[in-house]
Amino acid sequence: MRALITGGAGFVGSHIAEYYAKKDWDITVFDNLSRSKLLNSETKNADFNAKFLQKNFPKIKLVQKDIVDFEELDAAAKGADVIFHAAAQTAVTASVKDPVADFKTNAIGSFNVMEAARKNDVKTVVYCSTNKVFGNNTDSIEVTEGEKRYNFGKGFEKGLPETFSIDLCEHTPYGTSKLTGDLYAQDYSHVYGIKTGVFRMSCIYGTRQFGVEDQGWVSWFSIATILGKPITIYGDGKQVRDVLYVSDLIELYDKFINSNVKHGVYNTGGGKENTMSLLELLEILKKLTGKESSLSFSDWRPSDQKVFIADISKAGHELGWAPKIKPEEGVQKLVDWAKENKDIF
Repeated sequence: MRALITGGAGFVGSHIAEYYAKKDWDITVFDNLSRSKLLNSETKNADFNAKFLQKNFPKIKLVQKDIVDFEELDAAAKGADVIFHAAAQTAVTASVKDPVADFKTNAIGSFNVMEAARKNDVKTVVYCSTNKVFGNNTDSIEVTEGEKRYNFGKGFEKGLPETFSIDLCEHTPYGTSKLTGDLYAQDYSHVYGIKTGVFRMSCIYGTRQFGVEDQGWVSWFSIATILGKPITIYGDGKQVRDVLYVSDLIELYDKFINSNVKHGVYNTGGGKENTMSLLELLEILKKLTGKESSLSFSDWRPSDQKVFIADISKAGHELGWAPKIKPEEGVQKLVDWAKENKDIF
């Protein structure tokens, strides 16, 4: 089997590449290595995952190009059986500051991926979407407040289903651009017969994730705690997300690829059994590391949801999948990795 992985030198993409390289697939990683702009780092860790893959899996081919460049992407897609589309501009705040760059990467780039798949007769595409496609419609759901967390109210105890409305609301430029790709992936299945899996991802975390204040909060809190860096919480810290360890995510992709499902849209997270608030994560980190960062609070950020929990029952029913890694176990894996690599932060 041959796979093309856009964004394959990123957090999720590199784990996809590692998983299938171990299965002796022919892997091409297509990545412009632009993560350094979000990390505010010129060289220190921008290419960490690319070097990890090249060192451990020298057969992997790295194409350092941008998905906006259709000719390069089209050439890379030739002969591929599967495209994993993980390349993206990933931060809401960055999309608000520069919506043009966000649109080019997430909307035009995703269209290019689907068109390259169509032109090259690629049978399967996995699209890494986001829960932000639901926009602030999620604010209409009743939320209850506890001592250290918010929770969804009546009717959404299992989380948000795929059928929840994506219309008539604010999305932020990031949510809009990702929804554009989400819809194109769906339509290219309906119109052109490509097997597509659209995974509306909640909070994915794990090793080799360089979280920053704007994106990747589980990783950012973990790294900051280990390094003794101050942490700012925007809001009150009771915000809750369902968290999914990256190996469970890759297993879900693999189950879809090997299923008889021709087209599927899946809310993808840890589900109701794997949730954490920001304050609860800090408690876990104190327990695991014995450390506490200096903590300050600031105003809520635009479009920050008090609660997002994915109803993952559809993936369970159609694909026989369920998360295996519980939050404390996953955070321990992340902490161990960060401790071993303190010099790269």
